[in-house]
Amino acid sequence: MKRLLTLLGGVFALCASAVLPAPADAHPQNATIQQQQQTSREILVMLRLPPSHFRPNANYSGAYGDKASASARRRVAVAIARRNGLTIEDNWPMPLLGVDCFVMRVPEGGTVDDTLARLTGDRQVLWAQPMQLYHAQGGAQLENDPLYAVQPAAGAWRLADLHRVATGRGVTVAVIDSKVEASHPDLIGQFSANRDFVVDHPTNAEQHGTGVAGVIGAKSGNALGIAGVAPGARMLALRACWQMRPAAATPTVCDTLSLAKALHFAIDSDAKVINLSLSGPFDPLLARLVSIALSRHVSVVAAYDPSLPKGGFPASETGVIAVADQALPSRPAAVYGAPGRDVPTTQPGGKWYFVNGSSYAAAHVSGLLALARQERGVAAFRIATTPGAQGNIDACATVLPISTNCDCRCALERAVAGARHR
Repeated sequence: MKRLLTLLGGVFALCASAVLPAPADAHPQNATIQQQQQTSREILVMLRLPPSHFRPNANYSGAYGDKASASARRRVAVAIARRNGLTIEDNWPMPLLGVDCFVMRVPEGGTVDDTLARLTGDRQVLWAQPMQLYHAQGGAQLENDPLYAVQPAAGAWRLADLHRVATGRGVTVAVIDSKVEASHPDLIGQFSANRDFVVDHPTNAEQHGTGVAGVIGAKSGNALGIAGVAPGARMLALRACWQMRPAAATPTVCDTLSLAKALHFAIDSDAKVINLSLSGPFDPLLARLVSIALSRHVSVVAAYDPSLPKGGFPASETGVIAVADQALPSRPAAVYGAPGRDVPTTQPGGKWYFVNGSSYAAAHVSGLLALARQERGVAAFRIATTPGAQGNIDACATVLPISTNCDCRCALERAVAGARHR
């Protein structure tokens, strides 16, 4: 079975494979093809959004600015659409970027490239870009037992010892992924927000997002399932991707706008860690949002895909923490290795299954960064690696101040003693 997801024709790939048997389907790619055809004719047109008109409503539903300003932008968008033979389908203001993003559809008689070229020369348009579709591909690994007794990070990262010092308390981690089963017995109560930025798709809990959330922040000490790397962290379950039904060769997909909405919400909600277990082509809108997150000292963690140049976007962006399954035979020195093979985690229906892939390696690192931020603060911590282990992460040295005179055991004893006297 392929342990790492690969890219399919210019689309994002969620770098993971869930270990669930795939439902039988005589035409498994039909749903994916239909979604590609629908999205391939959509474009995103950015109009300027005056910062002084930022008026978010209680539901974060896109009602920004006063009515007069919003109406004026709508009139401009309608005029642009009429001049170019386009149809307006949706819009989503993004105050962090100072733009109002309009989704427009190119008619069958036109081409996306020609339309974008015309819009680039329009003085009323800040920029325009295609709506990109992102796919996840994973093979099934039949496993009768839902959970092994030992998590890979439990021993290698000494999680029980680290949890005596830090659990991620006070740190908000944004899980931008498919729908998380927030009511799972190992996840219930672990979220401060559960938002859905996907439209026109079923809202049932989904495998990939539920699994990633479990690795990061499943409960510990509840005599159920697993312990997340950062069980004390508060998670934001932000649905930007969806699972195709019936299952296709690439069962989990997301598009530019859904990811942008989730990123904007995560930054605006003061998330300290953002987990993006995906990889694919460069996208200008998403790149701007990632840049804003990094400028605010947010840790952005992304999965590395060896099949793409520089590991794909956003892992290739300067400042983004790129992570791969540590079992990957070779990877660049700048890419960190973390557990990503035979990882037991939460799954929909209150279950636990094994999963594989760099998605879950990235989730491990997001949880670890929550521990480090709690214990050492944003200015002090750094990701440490094990000497001679090809960039594999040293969890203890990441969370605690290790030195030649004080190894992990010594640092743990000091940290626990210090905690008692606080």
